Amino acid sequence: MYRFMLSARWIGFAVFVVLLAAVCTRLGLWQMHKLELRLDRNDVITRHFTTDPVDLAEALPDGAEVDRTSEWTRVRATGTYDLDHQVTVKFTTRDGAPGADVVTPLVLDSGTAVLVDRGWIETQNNVTRPDVPAPPSGEVTIEGWLRQNNGAGDDAVVPRDGQIRAVSSEGMADFVPYDLTNGYVNLQKETPAPATALEAEPKPELGQGPHFFYALQWWFFALLAVVGYFWFARAEAKERRNPTRIDGFAGEPDRTPATT
Repeated sequence: MYRFMLSARWIGFAVFVVLLAAVCTRLGLWQMHKLELRLDRNDVITRHFTTDPVDLAEALPDGAEVDRTSEWTRVRATGTYDLDHQVTVKFTTRDGAPGADVVTPLVLDSGTAVLVDRGWIETQNNVTRPDVPAPPSGEVTIEGWLRQNNGAGDDAVVPRDGQIRAVSSEGMADFVPYDLTNGYVNLQKETPAPATALEAEPKPELGQGPHFFYALQWWFFALLAVVGYFWFARAEAKERRNPTRIDGFAGEPDRTPATT
């Protein structure tokens, strides 16, 4: 009764179902991998946020790069803000409101500098460079947490008209006359305090995100594909056992009026 499943049409259907189920299963595993990365990230953040700030040079010795294990380290540094090379990160939002982040190099005693995201200011949602409150003048001591460079392309991280769309010390390297520390710092506190403070970067959320439920969703689709294949096979087998006849041969009786 199920010999029809050896036909070219049904073999092709089976191959399609196997490939579809395999892809959905792989996507579910990918979401579980993203969940593991998220949980690892949460552990790193929690560990760093429960420790006291360390000197920037200690957190990144000898030009080290900010990686997944050192990101979110709470650091402190002392230097002078360089307003001549300050940029704004356009098209950022907070609670749905348009605005811009303000990134200012802090020149250290060593002659190198670190990019400091001083915070967010609400602006019009356009490409015009906003007026930004000035930071404290003279020597400033900052505290914040380290962030990795954004991996966006040059069109996003290289300054144009004093604006960028993502922060990267590599993208800013040719824009400033000194060496930059890898990554950047999200400012949380500075001494002395500015006359007008910007809105500091909020702490990152430590939830699990939707990855687990996305994985279940993809695995459900895989199961649905397999079950659907056998359901259609059973339906066709049933149809072959009890074929539906038309035109008076079977099924409904022939209702063609008799002629005399």
